[in-house]
Amino acid sequence: MTVTAARRAWLTDLPVLLVAVVWGSSYLAAKGVTTSQTVLAVLVLRFALVLPVLAITGWRKLRALSGAQIRGSGILGLILAGIFLLETYGVVHTSATNAGLIISLTMIFTPIAESRMRGTGLPRSFVAAAGLSVLGVVLLTQGAGFTEPSPGDLLMLGAAVARTGHVLAMSRMRSVQGADAMSLTTVQLSGAVLVFAVLCAVPGTGAMPWAAAAEFGLGDWLLLLHLSVFCTLFAFFVQMWAVRRTSPSRVSLLLGTEPVWAAVVGITLAGDRPGWLGLFGVVLILAGTAWGRTAADPVPAEAPPEEKTVESQAGALEAAPASVVEPAEADGTHTPA
Repeated sequence: MTVTAARRAWLTDLPVLLVAVVWGSSYLAAKGVTTSQTVLAVLVLRFALVLPVLAITGWRKLRALSGAQIRGSGILGLILAGIFLLETYGVVHTSATNAGLIISLTMIFTPIAESRMRGTGLPRSFVAAAGLSVLGVVLLTQGAGFTEPSPGDLLMLGAAVARTGHVLAMSRMRSVQGADAMSLTTVQLSGAVLVFAVLCAVPGTGAMPWAAAAEFGLGDWLLLLHLSVFCTLFAFFVQMWAVRRTSPSRVSLLLGTEPVWAAVVGITLAGDRPGWLGLFGVVLILAGTAWGRTAADPVPAEAPPEEKTVESQAGALEAAPASVVEPAEADGTHTPA
């Protein structure tokens, strides 16, 4: 590789790596701006700020979606709503470090679920990597002594399972195959926001969006804008841009560093103290998920770029779908808290 080519590769890699960093910080940001009484309100506000930009930017292609594609995207939006609810309630009740690392198990769950659906086996190396990751989660959540996992830990585990379902649904629903990435994202997020708005109207589900917004201070608004502008809009457009300039596998591997940044942010900025056992668990999770990504579906580094579906939960690694929700999974897709 020439100096010029290396410089160009670095200029492409840097924004993608920055996406992984902001995704890693999203768990702490969500924890900072959200309480158990404002989860729905924050979710409505977060995506209400994003949707107009997506709709205006991609209006022509959005109008070109067929009825079947809109209905399929709407169904996926319901699943996406469930993921965001589990993640956001989960991060309120656990540490930012635990949230970011437990959700990374999607990278392990997805190949397992896919192999079961196809009736094919998995390499022994992947099984070993999966076992390493699971052991890491046990140590992480029990670092301060072996007790029952916190409700937040269990919710994040449920979110990882739901993400896996979303990945498989996106890869198998014929109605959304070939749909424009931005349009598919816009419809899904619209469906999710509709779910959040309806739930807000149910008595006892917490504060209404405008009431929560009225109570926000400057710090709360900055955290909300971070989630909306950087973790969603910036992340989506960078992926769309980068996948056309480098290999999808390279983008996916860079995004796969998100759990590392979640741990770094949680431990250094949030003051999370998982203990020595917990820290060993962090190492095992990161090693297991990295090993599992390689063992489950190795892809040549020179694979040609191609763009297909959307989201940090959409098709196979070769599709390198753009995602607006955090981590990058085994298929290269994503969802943050």
